[in-house]
Amino acid sequence: NSSIKTSTSGRYLTIREGSKDPNVIQKYRHLWIPCENCYALNYKRFLKSKINICGQCGYHLKMSSLERIELLIDPGTWDPMNEDMVSVDPIQFHSEEELYKNRIDFYQRTTGLTEAVQTGRGRLNGIPIAIGVMDFQFMGGSMGSVVGEKIARLIEYATNQSLPLILVCASGGARMQEGSLSLIQMAKISSALYDYQSNKRLFYISILTSPTTGGVTASFGMLGDIII
Repeated sequence: NSSIKTSTSGRYLTIREGSKDPNVIQKYRHLWIPCENCYALNYKRFLKSKINICGQCGYHLKMSSLERIELLIDPGTWDPMNEDMVSVDPIQFHSEEELYKNRIDFYQRTTGLTEAVQTGRGRLNGIPIAIGVMDFQFMGGSMGSVVGEKIARLIEYATNQSLPLILVCASGGARMQEGSLSLIQMAKISSALYDYQSNKRLFYISILTSPTTGGVTASFGMLGDIII
């Protein structure tokens, strides 16, 4: 028997665990999500209603791109774009650990995503917007040629349709497996944003979630009219 105590506070429920016993966490994995900060186990059903904030210590747990879309976009208005775009192996990158293509296949299976960003259009409180949401669970949210192309196309669409733009960033930076092709995405996206902001004078909000580093920070992450 494990020394687990339960406590309730209103409609929220957490489990305070005395030790960091992985067997306990594994046993309740289908019902509970461990906090990365205090290791309390949060009941999945209530954690979603608390927008992934730990009921014990108030720590903000990570959110997937789908969870952020559900949080931001009005129900029934989400229309994804360029979902069929997938990464190949443009420079035939090989390592001693695993082939790049095999890693892509693995993350596609485990996350259900085709790439590290979801882009599309929808409504936020009734206002039509263009939005891109990065997902750190897919190869650390790294920015390769497909991520860069999807974001650039989203910006061009927002420019042509005169839509406000929101980009939710979560990335470790450029994807090393694609070499300089990943680095050039910084310039491509920044160029598209220049036309969007300076020439068309449209409104762009950049939301920096944890973590946002590297090439994403050095390009579109810091170019928002408002940075959150």
